[in-house]
Formats: sequence, structure tokens, C-alpha cells
Amino acid sequence: MAGYSLLLFLFLSQLWPKVNCQHTWQEAFKVLGIKWNRDGSLEREIQIPMVNATPFADPKHHTQVALSTDVQLSPTSGAYIRLYIPVNPPTDRKLPLIIYFHGGDFVLFSVSTVIFHEFCNNIAAQFPAVVASVEYRLAPENRLPEAYEDALNAIFWIRSQAQGAFGRDPWLDYADFSRVFLMGSSAGANIVYHAVIRALDFDLRPIRIQGILMNQPFFGGVQRTQSEIRLTEDAYVPLYVCDVLWSLALPPNVDRDHEFCNPLAGGSYLGRVPRLPRFFIKGDEGDPLVDRAIQLVQLLQSYGVPVVYQFNRGGHHGVELLNKTEAQYLYSAMRDFVLSTWATEDI
Repeated sequence: MAGYSLLLFLFLSQLWPKVNCQHTWQEAFKVLGIKWNRDGSLEREIQIPMVNATPFADPKHHTQVALSTDVQLSPTSGAYIRLYIPVNPPTDRKLPLIIYFHGGDFVLFSVSTVIFHEFCNNIAAQFPAVVASVEYRLAPENRLPEAYEDALNAIFWIRSQAQGAFGRDPWLDYADFSRVFLMGSSAGANIVYHAVIRALDFDLRPIRIQGILMNQPFFGGVQRTQSEIRLTEDAYVPLYVCDVLWSLALPPNVDRDHEFCNPLAGGSYLGRVPRLPRFFIKGDEGDPLVDRAIQLVQLLQSYGVPVVYQFNRGGHHGVELLNKTEAQYLYSAMRDFVLSTWATEDI
């Protein structure tokens, strides 16, 4: 055991350089509530409650706003989508379809984690919309780009549902496949960006991706931004923890200027940017990652991509998960974006 621990320490010391002399990878693991298993997987010790889908209305639950059901995509990988519809979906019109990707820094959580489950309940009820929340594979067991591939496969599944050649889930009969939006928070927003970039290479008809919604996107880079310097010791996403998370998520032997982490660094994606649909991007001044979101807005605008952006004073990373007022502001802003987006061209 001692020999194994020493080898692991030496490996991690090279893989995760210190942000400064005050922090180590052990501290980051403690903050994240994770430990290495012998097989290289993670033991995730911090467990936010997970909840089952709720496919039927409960007459005793007067605050229930949406229904949900799990649809298995692959019996081998365990991939699935949790679908949401309002408790009383309208019968006189189709609803926009939101494909959602949860946060968790690529390493943590699930569609069934209660905070993301309730987020999707509220989106489905308040827009109203059909929501498809995607269970993607986590790092480091499955490093990027596996999460992006899971996202693309989820889009393909939605396309097959729209085509209806092999039947259709009855809940998706409520969806308007010509009004599809990708939405993500934090790492989920990063996944959304890379998923839509990859989707540009495919014929997705009859679905149309009309817009992209990104809340506090999780990006990085080797060179620190002003907000990262200003908020290095942030209580929610300190930089030394972010560095460890990127080392867990990125492919081996690359740094934080890889295109998966830093979309401004070049790579294979930039030539596709002018073909992207309309964007909504939201950030908060109190989030160390806010400058990365601003840089993304500037990049998209430089290529002529329409962007609606909102950068709030104060706040912090994940503020909408802890503050109901901030959550409601976010729901309303995203709803306005969805309802105002009526593009006529395919992605």
C-alpha cells in the first residue's frame, strides 16, 4: 500500500502542477470529495441526494410542476435520457424541445442529482417545454471527448425520434422538433458548445437546432484571466481545484490550451464557428470563470454569430442552485431567449 501511494503521489505531482505553494492535489481531492480507486476510477464520497423520475402526477403533491420519465439509450453503457413535460402540457400547440446537460465539472453528478432534476422540472413548467436531460459519461473514467460523443448521440436519438421510423416515445409527441435548443450549466455548457460544433457535420433533419443556452460555461486556459487572478481563492471554484478538474477531464498529455478547455486557442473548431446558431450566454461578476464567458461572446461576435448575453454584478458560480430569486431571473431570461428565437434555417 505504501509503495502504491508513493507512485500515485509522484504521478499526480507531475500531472497536476500546483497553482501556488499553498495548495496540493490532496486538498483539491478533499474539497471535491473524491478518492482514487486502485483501478484508476474515482470513489465519489460527497453524495448530493439523487431522485427517481416521477412519471405520474401525485394528487398529494400540490407543488408538483412537471412529470419525468427515464428512457434507456444503451443497455451496455447505461446511457439514458430523463424526459420532462409540464404536469398539464398544452394540447393545442407543440412545445420547444430543450436538450439539457448538467454541471459537475465533468467529474461529478447525474441527471438524477436532485438540484439538476429540480432545475429541469422548472424549465419544463415555466417555458413550457419538453426537456431531455442527458446522462453522459464522467471523467476520469471516461475522459473528453467521450462526454461530447454522448451529447452527439443524444442529438441523434432525438433526430430518430423526430423521424419516427421505429416509433416514438409518446412524451415526445408534445415536442416541436423544428424548435430544438441545447442548454447547459458549467461543464454542461462546455459540452453544449462542443456538441453543437460537432453536430454541424451532420444532416439532422427533420430537427432544427435553433439556439444554444450556456449558463456560466466552464472553460479555462494556461494564461490566467483577470477574473481568475482576482478570485483565485474563490469559495466555490478556486483555481487550484479547477486545474485538478481539467487534469482529470482532458485527454492525457495535453494542457489547458487544448480546444476542449480553451476555445480561443485555435484547434479544429474555429472554421466552423460562423455556421453556429444563435447563443444565449450568462455569467456572474463573482465567478472566476466569467472572463472566459466574455471571451467566448467576443469570439462568436467576431464571426458574426448572434449572441444574447447577460453578465450580472455579484453572484458566484452556481448561484442559481442556492438562490431561488437568482434561479427565477435565469429561468425568465432563458425563456425569453427561447420564445424570441424563430430561425428558419437548419443548423
